Amino acid sequence: MSTLEIKNLHVRIEEKEILKGVNLTMKTGEIHAIMGPNGTGKSTLSAAIMGNPSYEITEGEILLDGENILEWEVDERARAGLFLAMQYPSEIPGITNAEFMRAAINSRRSEDEKISVMDFIEKLDEKMELLNMPEEMAERYLNEGFSGGEKKRNEILQLLMLEPTFAILDEIDSGLDIDALKVVSKGVNAMRGESFGAMIITHYQRLLNYITPDVVHIMMEGKVVMTGDAELAKRLEKEGYRGISRELGIDYEEE
Repeated sequence: MSTLEIKNLHVRIEEKEILKGVNLTMKTGEIHAIMGPNGTGKSTLSAAIMGNPSYEITEGEILLDGENILEWEVDERARAGLFLAMQYPSEIPGITNAEFMRAAINSRRSEDEKISVMDFIEKLDEKMELLNMPEEMAERYLNEGFSGGEKKRNEILQLLMLEPTFAILDEIDSGLDIDALKVVSKGVNAMRGESFGAMIITHYQRLLNYITPDVVHIMMEGKVVMTGDAELAKRLEKEGYRGISRELGIDYEEE
């Protein structure tokens, strides 16, 4: 069992403090949902975990199996088993999906354990079929000209191919119709197991109708203010953030 622990994390960007003491612990075998209003720091948390240099960590720790990874570069964190499905994936012309994913898989393996071309193609075909993705997408340049839904499916394809220890999924449901949402959820659910954990950042209960979380965290004002099970997300759907904020004595203005 592996553990990802966030301890008293404070993060700022351009002199503005976004995270103000986030605490949470996630273990493999668990799916955690992070919910909260816009601007409360959910995406900042994902960026900080992966080591985005634009975000300055002023206090706290990020521990992977007890080791503080704050000084690690992004590629070191990825090779250690962290994965981020971004809200807005970059387009990279000149590199195909297949080339990118094979290189990423091999970067986590020793020289004598590199995945063979045949094994890679077999695995890629299997995962693309699971996500209802046409074969030609493997040879398209990475995210170039992809629709929003195609980009989200492609992020989940990378997740399935790389098999990380912990995945941070930043609003993978954003902009998806119901059919695409079901396919993306199918991919995430296929990863569930004792050797995998995920942090799903979302605004809406609808994604959690298809991926049932073990733990739900509500973030407000740059902190985790409430934690519960899947019923907490359903309560939030009924009451909204205003009801939660009143209970906790937090000032909240709806956008």
